[in-house]
Amino acid sequence: MGSGCLAALSVLESRFRSNMSRAEAMQLVRDAIAAGIFNDLGSGSNVDLCVITKESTDYIRPHDIANKKGQRAAKYNLPPGSTAVLSQKIQPVEYDVVTTRVVRDLPDPKAEAMDTT
Repeated sequence: MGSGCLAALSVLESRFRSNMSRAEAMQLVRDAIAAGIFNDLGSGSNVDLCVITKESTDYIRPHDIANKKGQRAAKYNLPPGSTAVLSQKIQPVEYDVVTTRVVRDLPDPKAEAMDTT
């Protein structure tokens, strides 16, 4: 399970029922994978299924393309300076530098040195 698993699991948990037909189960898994695709930017766009039965294993690839790539209406390569800057405000951000020293890395003044002779 990858980064889209939370969305996929929510679909599986909410819609699963016992004794589903093969077509119903395939649709459920397709919808779960699609939920993962649409709710996670790193999940790709293809829905691939693998149906495992006692008799065989069927790889269905691609079963569906859930997120089809659109076509751009035009090229949007604008040269620098094409967009006018109407106003500009630079506001300094005040900050404090905080350092942390981990106590476990400090030598314990009460500890005795180990005899290595």
